Amino acid sequence: SSWFYCFGADRLEGSRTRPLPFHPIMKTLFTAEAISKGGRSGTIQSPDRLLDVTLGNPLEKGAEKRGPNPELLFAGAYSACYHGALSNAAKKLGTPVKDSTVRALVSLIEEDQGGYRLGVELHAQLPGIDRAQVQRIMDEAHKTCPYSKALRGDAAVKLVVD
Repeated sequence: SSWFYCFGADRLEGSRTRPLPFHPIMKTLFTAEAISKGGRSGTIQSPDRLLDVTLGNPLEKGAEKRGPNPELLFAGAYSACYHGALSNAAKKLGTPVKDSTVRALVSLIEEDQGGYRLGVELHAQLPGIDRAQVQRIMDEAHKTCPYSKALRGDAAVKLVVD
């Protein structure tokens, strides 16, 4: 069982100065692990070697096409995760979906003040379903997809020095 701080819970109790202790709010289904070496132009690998990738870097001459870049990997993972949420949302809303596709575009954006951020566009095709209903399904999926939640800042991140 995982433990996460319940953000905002201190306000529910009427105290703005003392957060509540950690509460179990969910169960961890599995944990994926990847190790990077060399940063954006290096490698990533999982301990079981199911993932073993030399990264390409569109910003580094000679490394552009060496392999996928982190944003491409994120786009693939996000599109797959969101697609699962989309299918679940369609079922929840009583709309049968067949032969659907999800396309994710992930952009690396340089900020004026320095630093970087991601920009994401998700596109869905649900053949035979009208645009308004597809939008409702997409909106519902965006509420439940773990990647969508993480991008809204709803992810537990623990920084650990090894």
